[in-house]
Amino acid sequence: MTITPHTLAVWADDQRAGLLDRSIDQHQYVFAYDPAAESPSAQVSLTMPVRLESWASRDLHPIFQMNLPEGALLEAIRRTVSKLIGEDDLTILRVTGGNQVGRNRFSLAADPAPGIVETKESLDELLSYPDTEELFNDLVAKYALRSGVSGVQPKVMLDATERGTAAVGGYIVKSWGSEYPQLAANEFFCMTAAKRAGLSVPEFHLSENGGLFVMKRFDLGERGEPLGFEDICSLQALATTRKYSSTYERVARTIKDFVSPAALLVAREQFFASLVLSCMVRNGDAHLKNFGVLYDRPGQLVQLAPVYDVVTTTAYIPKDVPALSLFGTKKWWSRRALERFAVSHLSLPVGRVGQILEKVAEAVTDTRGIVSAYMVEHPEYREVGNLQLASWEVGVANLVLI
Repeated sequence: MTITPHTLAVWADDQRAGLLDRSIDQHQYVFAYDPAAESPSAQVSLTMPVRLESWASRDLHPIFQMNLPEGALLEAIRRTVSKLIGEDDLTILRVTGGNQVGRNRFSLAADPAPGIVETKESLDELLSYPDTEELFNDLVAKYALRSGVSGVQPKVMLDATERGTAAVGGYIVKSWGSEYPQLAANEFFCMTAAKRAGLSVPEFHLSENGGLFVMKRFDLGERGEPLGFEDICSLQALATTRKYSSTYERVARTIKDFVSPAALLVAREQFFASLVLSCMVRNGDAHLKNFGVLYDRPGQLVQLAPVYDVVTTTAYIPKDVPALSLFGTKKWWSRRALERFAVSHLSLPVGRVGQILEKVAEAVTDTRGIVSAYMVEHPEYREVGNLQLASWEVGVANLVLI
């Protein structure tokens, strides 16, 4: 590959894996593994094994698209860098490349390593700061160029000292835009229901005034080492813009294709439970980028990633529907339809399917009490909270046995 001023080096963990560039004359992106790259440690994706032949794609390869910032974060980055160095995808990867979700990092081809600026905040201060709007604007100004994370919701990635310890952990901090007021508390209560249902979830917090949702990064190991993470959109070789262009049946097949046999049953049960949860809390945004797999490195155990990004979307879009289709339809399906899906596409026993449905329903019902108590102390949440509770009541009633 001819190295140009725009060529990026791609790093898998701390190993230089290869080079990425855009071929203008051939109208394609090209990634070529370094001849010295060791397989599988240098492998950038479960779908792209190390080989001599380069990997060419008309659009940026899905694994490299995966973490491209969206929405408010992308606009903040563009405002900062577009006049100086451009705003194409490779430029965005270049400026955010030292801090990405998953194992991959990016730098200029001549750089000896990805540039990482290490600073840390205090988790206690983030959660107790009185003016979270001011705080979040400061965090965006400080961390936007270090946040390789997707999603339309305003968010940044940062390191923070953990509560009551001197340990430093990686966190994602989210706020909301004017279209979706009180989204942080909305997500907090949905994630609380997921945790109560026994689903694997990251550590998460809600700031004292409800302005920020803070989630610990699950793609970092105990020593802060990056773990492999790939969302289902990437594994299905789809561009980020097609995250709604699939089916839950195909997600089930993708889980079977990529999750290790030893972890497959747990993955299938968690995926089904998360789909049930989305139906019960009326989360219409369970798209391909909101499911993923996690692993230490290619060739080792691949598991389904913890549950994340669950919100009651019908609190803002009353007639919202599921993100992906099931049995050819996008609607809030009946209990019978979900049971049929679990048996025929996830190979789950009927008895276990019933247990999952009842456990999720119990968790959502119990969490309703927490939402009601929060609204008493936080009147500003009443409008969204009442809409959330109404959605949950209908969602649970639609899936429990009468």
